[in-house]
Amino acid sequence: MIVICGEALVDLVPDPSTDSGELGPLHPRLGGGPYNVAIALSRLDVATSLLTRLSADQFGDKLLERLHASGVDSSLVERGAEPTTLAVVGLGADGSARYSFHTEGTAGRFVADPGPLPDEVTALSFGTLSLLLEPCASVYEKILLREGSRGRFVALDPNIRADLIDDAESYRRRFAGWLPGVSLLKLSVEDAEWLAGGSGTDLTETLRSWQRAGPAAVVLTRGGDGLAVLTGSGELVEVPGVDAVVADTIGAGDTVQAALLAWLHHNDALSAEAVRELGPQQWEQALRFAASAAAITVSRPGAEPPHLAELG
Repeated sequence: MIVICGEALVDLVPDPSTDSGELGPLHPRLGGGPYNVAIALSRLDVATSLLTRLSADQFGDKLLERLHASGVDSSLVERGAEPTTLAVVGLGADGSARYSFHTEGTAGRFVADPGPLPDEVTALSFGTLSLLLEPCASVYEKILLREGSRGRFVALDPNIRADLIDDAESYRRRFAGWLPGVSLLKLSVEDAEWLAGGSGTDLTETLRSWQRAGPAAVVLTRGGDGLAVLTGSGELVEVPGVDAVVADTIGAGDTVQAALLAWLHHNDALSAEAVRELGPQQWEQALRFAASAAAITVSRPGAEPPHLAELG
């Protein structure tokens, strides 16, 4: 089983029929980076559990219902009286999404450490707000480092929300501290540039420096330009994006994270050692699988990742 660690929230997405310059209705869509990864991974026929804290409000009930409908195990889900985190979404003309978060005092921030995870857990995935907002960030960090030190496969997608980071250098130092416990690092070009301190840096060399700190491989997402990976042997492998009519980009990166984990799982490569040994041809297959899954997600409003059968 793969355990996804992190927040679940509700995206408030503007109605597509709203005239430019006007305020229209906002439609609630269930989401949050880790929550989307859990849904997508389970739909790709991988046993999945979500470690999070959900509100006991109506949004929390619906989040839990969708987990069950998608086959995600909820034995590590806590419930609390605090409200659900909300994210107001703004959509660009190209479907790209920007977010305004309402997180103060919300349920996801108060998750408790369940202690060492059972033996059937083969991997964990972390990222997004859960590693940023306290007190939950310290809880998830503790779990990441503990389970990584036990030899568990750990995937990390930082999914930077720069507007919520008060001290950029402190966050960058914290990110560096996670890397020794990480088996697979996946991030966007924008995230990589922010973590590197700006767009003027040599991004490939930065990826290599992060890889030397711990990850067996580093995957870089480039939006419509496709995906790249710095392999265990230090080779850069690239694949183009898959054409799609974009409804919006909500959940695209989360789908890539889930699809990579699913491909590794289905190909008996869910260990740091196995990932280091993957060759260019295998990585091309993995990246094309992830790109195809993300193309389906962006063709649908909200984060609606595909089922395995849709990927042939």
